[in-house]
Amino acid sequence: MATEIEREILETDILIVGAGPAGLACAYTLATTAEAAGVELPEILIMDKGKYAGAHSLSGAVMDPRGIVELIPDFKERGAPLEAECQDDSFYFLTANSALKAPLLPPPLKNHGNYIISLNKFTSWLSEQVEATGIDVFAGLAGYTLLVENDRVVGVQTVDLGVDKDGSPKANFEPGSIIRAKLTILCEGVHGNLTREAFEKIPALQADRLPQQYLTGVKEVWEVPTGRIKKGEVIHTVGYPQPNHEYGGGWVYGMSETMVSVGYAVGLDSPDPTNDPHGKFQRYKTHKLIRAILDGGEMLHYGAKAIPVGGFYSMPRLTHDGLMICGDSAGFLNASRLKGIHLAIKSGQLAGEAVLQACQADDFSGQQLSSYESKVRESWAHDELFASRNFHTAFAGGLFAGLFHAGFQQVTGGRGLYDRRETQRDHTHMLKRDAFAKEHGTFSVNKLPKYDNEFTYDKVSDVYKSGTQHEEHQPSHLVIADYDICNDRCVKEYGNPCQHFCPASVYNMVDDPSATHGTRLQLTPSNCVHCKTCDIADPYQVIRWVTPQGGEGPNYTNL
Repeated sequence: MATEIEREILETDILIVGAGPAGLACAYTLATTAEAAGVELPEILIMDKGKYAGAHSLSGAVMDPRGIVELIPDFKERGAPLEAECQDDSFYFLTANSALKAPLLPPPLKNHGNYIISLNKFTSWLSEQVEATGIDVFAGLAGYTLLVENDRVVGVQTVDLGVDKDGSPKANFEPGSIIRAKLTILCEGVHGNLTREAFEKIPALQADRLPQQYLTGVKEVWEVPTGRIKKGEVIHTVGYPQPNHEYGGGWVYGMSETMVSVGYAVGLDSPDPTNDPHGKFQRYKTHKLIRAILDGGEMLHYGAKAIPVGGFYSMPRLTHDGLMICGDSAGFLNASRLKGIHLAIKSGQLAGEAVLQACQADDFSGQQLSSYESKVRESWAHDELFASRNFHTAFAGGLFAGLFHAGFQQVTGGRGLYDRRETQRDHTHMLKRDAFAKEHGTFSVNKLPKYDNEFTYDKVSDVYKSGTQHEEHQPSHLVIADYDICNDRCVKEYGNPCQHFCPASVYNMVDDPSATHGTRLQLTPSNCVHCKTCDIADPYQVIRWVTPQGGEGPNYTNL
């Protein structure tokens, strides 16, 4: 849209972008610590792109209660939605025809005392606790661009509404607002568009850091016959269907005697240009261990999201003038434990404490805000993240080498045989089709099951179960910088991997006799579940994910 459009300017003290566990924990801490100190609460605006807080919240999810116990000690008495307390743990190595149960459970996968939850429901409940303190959550408000002036973050511009596909205003056009804030706190989840923009505009945030690395996790919730799984049972697996040179694994969680969360996470540093997280997940369900649990059941819900697993050395600086970064946006996730909710809550809590100090000093400079980083360094969150700092890079040599290195890390405080192993961004690992075929032979796409839409589902059928909705007559929020690359160069070199790695059938190659190679890329942005895989895995980095109109996207009920 034209820059000369007159926009409403709103001003606030603190702008929190993202009503997930980190953002809500930050707001709740601000409210409660201000009350305890007898000081006036600063003006706080929480914005979230989902139609309600929790609509875009997706996780495995087994939650370590440590974070919520510190934030809200009486969380159980307040009715926090906990599906089940973890009871039985098991860990399997899968081959195509067998399931080998580990005789000893790896310490990071011990879940006694943790809770299986629906992050969607838990986030909605946490939002209610925040609103009870007098702080409003503005759902359906999407940030379009981060405002930086003289190297200082000063707020956010929200998305224009009522814009046609070609970018022209429609009759119901409503320009996005300028929200100016003394402090902007980014808690927008994995690989958010504003956080990415912050890294681009403020390179110091990532100076001397390793690049973040990601999995794409694909998940379904099933209702199954009684007796298939115990309430609170936790199963983790490695191996099938991932090849041993790639990173990933699966899970099955017993939410109740008849409700099961099942999912599979696939590394985006795969060399395979046909790497398909959704397809591998469907193949995972055909394994006899998993099928025995799900067979005869009904699939109720679907979702997908990227997961930051780069670890401690991939975390950015957490503060800058006018800026803080929390939760998944900053990589607060322990890849060895497959858990990040408790760390997101802790990061928000520590940020909230630092924000109140900044408000009392009326100083939102990077130097003042650095007390947040100091609080993190002195906390158990730092200790936990540091102890798992090399977990993901341990698997650079494949599954078996990774299991060996991960085991050695357990007895060396997380160091292993090497410390801070250099890595590259995920998309650089993808091989061109000819090179991959020569080195590895069969492509993953050639091993995918035939979908029956009763037990295994195609992408479109799964997207329907995610509750995803977008207004179709708006500019695509998946911005392609150069279609010629997609329709010519990528066809020859990689075979258009976007049609494989997207778990929502947003990218498809369709026949077009006028195109150079007889096909062209067709986008279906209305299918997008906001997982950010495309922005991460595209080998040419010509795909950019930006926010659509607020309130659109998935509706992760019970996920």
